[in-house]
Amino acid sequence: MTTPDFCEMNSFDSAAPSVNTAEEAIKQARKGLEPYLPHLVPLAEKFHEHGHRLYLVGGSVRDALLGVLGNDLDFTTSARPELVVEILNEYAEAVWDTGIAFGTVSAEKAGQQIEITTFRSDTYDGCSRNPDVQFGDSLEGDLIRRDFRCNAMAMEITPAGELEFCDPLSGMEDLLAHRLDTPDKPSISFHDDPLRMLRAARFASQLGFDIAPRVHEAMREMSHELQRITPERIQVELDKLMLGARPWVGIDIMTETGLAKIVYPELDALKMTQDEHQQHKDVYAHSLQVLRQAMDREDGEPDLVLRWAALVHDIGKPDTRAFDENGKVSFHQHEVVGAKIVRRRMRALKYSKAMVNDVSQLVFLHMRFHGFSEGKWTDSAVRRYVTDAGALLDRLHTLVRADCTTRNQRKAARLQRTYDHLLERIDAIAAKEDLARVRPDLDGNAIMQLLNLKPGPEVGKAWSYLKELRLELGPLDPELAEKYLLEWWNDYKDNPSG
Repeated sequence: MTTPDFCEMNSFDSAAPSVNTAEEAIKQARKGLEPYLPHLVPLAEKFHEHGHRLYLVGGSVRDALLGVLGNDLDFTTSARPELVVEILNEYAEAVWDTGIAFGTVSAEKAGQQIEITTFRSDTYDGCSRNPDVQFGDSLEGDLIRRDFRCNAMAMEITPAGELEFCDPLSGMEDLLAHRLDTPDKPSISFHDDPLRMLRAARFASQLGFDIAPRVHEAMREMSHELQRITPERIQVELDKLMLGARPWVGIDIMTETGLAKIVYPELDALKMTQDEHQQHKDVYAHSLQVLRQAMDREDGEPDLVLRWAALVHDIGKPDTRAFDENGKVSFHQHEVVGAKIVRRRMRALKYSKAMVNDVSQLVFLHMRFHGFSEGKWTDSAVRRYVTDAGALLDRLHTLVRADCTTRNQRKAARLQRTYDHLLERIDAIAAKEDLARVRPDLDGNAIMQLLNLKPGPEVGKAWSYLKELRLELGPLDPELAEKYLLEWWNDYKDNPSG
């Protein structure tokens, strides 16, 4: 059998398929792992030569049993880290030990990255999620410290090329039931590492598993403990949740258990109390529906920017809700307020500047389309729409269309028809001018030469004036652009602050 290029194996990020029996799951896992054995058996032999065993463990086993083995292979062993380094130096093409303080050594073999961690039996101080690392001597002791039983199974790689399934904590039972339950009492598990509560919501999104009642109850009672976790770690889990097959399930779990109040309180605030005489659309339910509809329109890989924007596009509504004398509700400028909220929250969660800017800009722009009725888009308005969206234009198209959740079929058809008309206008103008790069008709050098200026803020103001003129009137001949600029400059000199 030809050994596959490990890097061609896709990571698993959709709801888990069903397996009916343990025998079926184990057979499926062995079949999925068989192509890897030419690389793994020699490694297992080296561990046996030193009196130790090598086990595939954790999510790798879970996914193999489900028939969706990804690109990550995690192993555990009784060998201490120093010996693991020695063995890997003989076996692999590259070895790095940045995680050796936690008993983890990484390596690369035939393009595949593997991680091997020594059995651990850690203790926690209850003040942070960082354990007092202690190495253990048994597989069961290592497995019981893991987050969920479905992630606490192992498969031994033997020198004979056999795959021996190990399940001392009955993780297979949970896998077959599509259930998330902890190896130990949930209160102990979450006290040791509160991030596991957010991981429960994430796995519910990724795998489609249900959370065991005792786990759900513990999450409600202990959600405040998540405050011990750093924003960076929370951000990673939130993004994995959002990239799952059913992120709305994970978000629902977060709001039901109180986790959202800790990590993203503005999401929880979307569940606004409805006044029995002043009804309006349930903003929370609407936001989850927009997320689903945006995902339905994704082309290929999951789009994290689009998904976040869809979820939080109405995040400013609770702060802007108002009623007039007739009881009619309004959310004036909720997109402006929402963009500010998104920037503040995503910065607190340590997102990159690019991510913050992209998501907040989509939130800011998502209502602009509704300011124009069918046939009322001027060329200037089209240019500004395209220019302000920039590289986000396709995502903005998707978000605006997904934002239509009305059950009124006539209204929905009208909104889609109006947006179709906007796209036609964009295409028509783009056929005549480069909408992707709307720039002034005179560059900085030409501006300085015409106005006899040196580099400075006045050049920038002149450039901005010409940019606005370009958006308003479209491309201009250089002579006409110079005429307008000179008129503006004469006015500016008379009233620089105007």
